Amino acid sequence: MSSKLSLLVNFLPILLHVTGIRSQEEAVDGIQGQVTLTFRNELPEPIELFWEGEKERIVQHHEPIPAHGGEIEVTTYPGHTFSYDFGGERHFEETHENTASTFIKVLLGGKTDIGVKCTTTVHGRNLSGNELSIKVIPWWSPRGASWFLHLVRTGYYDGVALNRIVPGFLSQLGIGANYEKRTEYRNRPIPDDPTPDPPVKFHPGMMSYAGSGPDSRTTEFFIVMPDTPQEQLDYFGRESWETPFGFVEDVEESPVSQWQAYGDMPPNGDGPDPHRIYEEGGYEYLEQNFPKMDYIERCWVEEVEVGTTEEL
Repeated sequence: MSSKLSLLVNFLPILLHVTGIRSQEEAVDGIQGQVTLTFRNELPEPIELFWEGEKERIVQHHEPIPAHGGEIEVTTYPGHTFSYDFGGERHFEETHENTASTFIKVLLGGKTDIGVKCTTTVHGRNLSGNELSIKVIPWWSPRGASWFLHLVRTGYYDGVALNRIVPGFLSQLGIGANYEKRTEYRNRPIPDDPTPDPPVKFHPGMMSYAGSGPDSRTTEFFIVMPDTPQEQLDYFGRESWETPFGFVEDVEESPVSQWQAYGDMPPNGDGPDPHRIYEEGGYEYLEQNFPKMDYIERCWVEEVEVGTTEEL
């Protein structure tokens, strides 16, 4: 891991309004500051969520939260504690006094990250099978992290072109090889995430969505390149859509620096025009005009396994 670095939208939430449970209702009497929590399950098995009362645990939904991105919404109050069982252990999620009125908690069974692996070509497609190791950190950007994991799990990034490679700045990718899918997701942006508290500073290898304005994140993301000047590192993250959701491990030794660099997109450079890539013949346009472009071959999630938990 780099010395500078120590995780659905369109998933239908199961809405919950707790009624008729006397002990839980009594617990909120006189408490101000109601909050809405979304619990998103990134574990490999369905999870039952409980409210922790003084004398009993009360289940918070009729069905378990589905695995790999399922979610429920709970209306509660600061100071309440929820729990779930995974890997033979009980895990707790607390609602603190400073919790925002709308908040997302990602269930990871005690882990702090989820690994993603990709294989890519390098040196203008002269070499293939080069492994890229990614750590997705959900608390940095809960919506963004879960959406990225969904896209990986469904194979969206398989075959994706590395279309904007600018040394000392960024590598941008994410315009899908499948025309129907890239068109669908282009018109289905996800909301921005709140700025992490404490804020996360950008370093080489950090990953964030590329956007064009508030709530504009879709499938394109960028990786901060090695040797990016500090002034530029300080500039990343100023926009509301630029919350990092993960990082490339050991980016200096990773395939990132070996990707064919055609330069920035027009009008700032002579690289591929992203608008052309989104068109129906977009990948033919790349093949004809940028024959040495490198590509992601495939990506997969290293799912959390039972018995591999660690303390937060």
